[in-house]
Amino acid sequence: MAREHNRLSPKQVQNKSKPGYYCDGMGLYLQVSPSGSKSWLFRFTLAGKAREMGLGPLHTVGLADARNKAADCRRFLLAKVDPIEARKAAAASSALDAARSITFTECATAYIKAHRVGWKNAKHAEQWTNTIETYCGPVFGALPVQGVDTGLVLRALEPIWTEKPETATRVRGRIESVLDWAKARGYRAGDNPARWRALTNSAEISNSGAKASYSALTSGSANKRALNSSSGIVTQPPLPDVVRVRFQPAACAAFSSRMREPRPPFYRLR
Repeated sequence: MAREHNRLSPKQVQNKSKPGYYCDGMGLYLQVSPSGSKSWLFRFTLAGKAREMGLGPLHTVGLADARNKAADCRRFLLAKVDPIEARKAAAASSALDAARSITFTECATAYIKAHRVGWKNAKHAEQWTNTIETYCGPVFGALPVQGVDTGLVLRALEPIWTEKPETATRVRGRIESVLDWAKARGYRAGDNPARWRALTNSAEISNSGAKASYSALTSGSANKRALNSSSGIVTQPPLPDVVRVRFQPAACAAFSSRMREPRPPFYRLR
């Protein structure tokens, strides 16, 4: 009785030169092309449809490896799974994992490059790069962008939120923009941990940080506000010696609940 599998010997595999298919059994074939090149094929039928799956060239995949690959394909068929589609799915998953391993710094660099043309001031791009490298790089710059969470964002912001509130506010906004950019390109999923609402649970950021930011924005004798602690009413000081000052959301968040009258967005010289 003829053998159903392992029909070919290593010597036969090397000596086959006539173009055609040479069966090793159980769906595995050695293919010799008209040019003389040799490769392995797995031929099978699933749901009434005949298919062929390449297993690699002979110079890379030897006889023993080809038999192992064919055995893997038969296991898929036993589970009613098309081995060709299974290989495609595995390749797609690996590509997605590789894409999601892109670091935060790489995403930030790509973001700056994509938006640099639209920025009128060249110094703006330099500021972006410097703040990302200085404040984000040491904490999570080398980590996959998918792994950046609220805790890491807080670790980057809290050391500067009191001493450099305006800088911290800009850095937070830039982190948020980069993470939104990464999500839109499939590099990360889920909510953006740098959004202001995601950070309000941190006492350092929502209370001390906001007050420090407010203090920085309103420093100067001509720009200070007097707060009546008994009534909670904020009195308006003389207008500052600047054309206008826009209060940032971070600065106003800690005080908005204490202000009974609507707060104008700008102060202008009369």
